[in-house]
Amino acid sequence: MDVDNIALNRTLNETGSTMYVYLASLVAATSGMLFGFDIAVINGALLFLRRQFGLTEVQTEIAASALLIGCVFGASAAGWMSDRLGRRKVLMVSAVLFAVSSVGAALPRTLNEFIGARFVGGIAIGMASVLAPVYIAEVAPARIRGRLVSLNQMAIVTGILLAYFINWVLSFAGEESWRWMFAVAAVPSFAFLIALFFVPESPRWLVETGQTSTALEVLARIGGRVEAYRQFEDIQKVIAEETGTFADLWRPGMRRALVVGVGLAILQQITGINTVLFYGSVIFKQYAGTAQDSSAIGANVLIGLVNCVATLVAIFTIDRLGRKVLLLASAGSMALCQFGLAGAFGMNPPPGALVLAAMLVCVASFAIGLGPGVWVLMSEIFPTRIRGRAMGIATVSLWIACVALTLTFLSLARALGPSGAFALYGGICLLTVWFVYSLTPETKGKTLEEIETLWRR
Repeated sequence: MDVDNIALNRTLNETGSTMYVYLASLVAATSGMLFGFDIAVINGALLFLRRQFGLTEVQTEIAASALLIGCVFGASAAGWMSDRLGRRKVLMVSAVLFAVSSVGAALPRTLNEFIGARFVGGIAIGMASVLAPVYIAEVAPARIRGRLVSLNQMAIVTGILLAYFINWVLSFAGEESWRWMFAVAAVPSFAFLIALFFVPESPRWLVETGQTSTALEVLARIGGRVEAYRQFEDIQKVIAEETGTFADLWRPGMRRALVVGVGLAILQQITGINTVLFYGSVIFKQYAGTAQDSSAIGANVLIGLVNCVATLVAIFTIDRLGRKVLLLASAGSMALCQFGLAGAFGMNPPPGALVLAAMLVCVASFAIGLGPGVWVLMSEIFPTRIRGRAMGIATVSLWIACVALTLTFLSLARALGPSGAFALYGGICLLTVWFVYSLTPETKGKTLEEIETLWRR
């Protein structure tokens, strides 16, 4: 349907509202906070879980990874579900699963019950990790899209900080405190579900499914009447040129988008950042000689604070400096930090202050570039009609890499020593520098439709 054949709707907003876009993005980003909380809460809880259930190192890796395995399944389902049902409805499903998992993980009597509850939470995270950045990218104007998609990463790191802080506060409550660490996430999960009833569906998905008048209303509330019709025409032109199948990703030019999306997703994880986020307490207690549980858990609060501050820097610079320069600076700095950790753990005994300092700089480096930048690029580079499914492929790759890292870290540290393990991660960071420099395009300031045409050149 051509926009010229649509009756002009005089009720459309004339000027649009940036506040409307921010509110919709903030609601979607709430899933990121739940995402961050759920992946990080295991960090402090592991010390108590290992004693409660008498876990071996392999069982500890499984307990930490159960959530991440669920993420793979959730991310796999999210793409095709959202292309059929819409972004908002699938986010609602994830909100319900977040709540169920939070309660379930607080009440287990056996390790298997705990693993099952965390697996359900992983499905929720997998769905949210695919759809929140896609939803935000599809409602955001090009000039602030990077900043708004980065809000999702800000929400993730805020959730991580909350998890660390709550873990530390509850760590003084005794051996059963780990149950409350998981239970508290049920409250924001229900709040997220309720808030989703007050935000619009993605306008690009509405156009794709033929809901013309609704799409125009949403676009007008975002950018005003004139911009709404211009955006509507651009979206229709792009959709008309797409077949809407996975075969699109193998067309000349589009293969590069797939390689970049999947490659960045995998490299973001195997640079080793989650060894700090998931096993920080174990590293401090087992390898850096921290005596008290509360001290090991408390060190993570400082890591979480640095993570938040550095992510704020990324949010306010990613649309000015661009995605590529931040990714290069991030990966290069992380390489130095990982090699620094390798050197620190090569000393006997490892200096705790040096270990903490290297971890803090490593987390800051990740948060400035690889953390938000990869999610922003993944949400931008795929065609509209199959964006949900294509984003799903990249996100599934990300979670598989995350599972591989989390399932192997303690075993790798035992086989190579912590020094060897972190040196390996440092080498992967250098590989990431090459990948970004050689293969990754700059998308700053381009509309989603302009980015799509970039791959056809």
